[in-house]
Amino acid sequence: MFFPLFDNLPRLLIEKPWVTIGIIVLCSIVFAMESLSPAPVMGQMIYGFGLIPDVLFGLAHRPQSIDWVAPVFTLVTYNFLHGSFMHLAGNMAYLWVFGDNVEDAMGHKRFMIFILSCGILAGLGQSLITSATQSPIVGASGAVSGILGAYLLQYPRAKVLVPIFTIPVFVRAYLLLIFWIGFQVFSAILSDQSGVAWWAHIIGFLSGMALLPFFRHKTLPLLSPEELPRGIKMRKNRKDRNE
Repeated sequence: MFFPLFDNLPRLLIEKPWVTIGIIVLCSIVFAMESLSPAPVMGQMIYGFGLIPDVLFGLAHRPQSIDWVAPVFTLVTYNFLHGSFMHLAGNMAYLWVFGDNVEDAMGHKRFMIFILSCGILAGLGQSLITSATQSPIVGASGAVSGILGAYLLQYPRAKVLVPIFTIPVFVRAYLLLIFWIGFQVFSAILSDQSGVAWWAHIIGFLSGMALLPFFRHKTLPLLSPEELPRGIKMRKNRKDRNE
């Protein structure tokens, strides 16, 4: 019921969402390497590049055989690992539907810094809160949640196509995303070591909302493109003619 299929927003300031595409390709390649590796090697990848709270805070150490990167760098590397195909598919679907418009609102370079910052803050927050301090945290969920938080502020009235009881229906972004974050909070409060990093989702989402004003293009108002000032559309049209 949370699986987005499509949104109705055109990109205005960039032609292709290269960062969004690049992250999807990279995560898919890394997961293919995980899946095609023998189980012991896959485990080494998860524990070697995943985010382990006790290791991050210096309370434990990985075996030398998998001590491949400094613990602080796992705040970045954990974002590109995934525990299952559905874990990967869910994150990449959200990234594809919502990421291109947030990248459009920021530009490529700022969007790259933004999504990495959201992933780092989400991983750090989950590490501070979790009781599973020696279990690896993996997945782009925290970073993608940051994109959802930014999208909520930037494009609250956009329409997103989602399946409701298998029937595709367009709903306003603010309804979908408020319901989504409410579900994350509810699950985080009631969960009993489910293995899902709910707090990473929540902290990533809030980080995205907080960071958006520092990264978005200043001429783009916090409104859906349905209501963009005419001047922005005219600038885009002039740019297209010059190209």
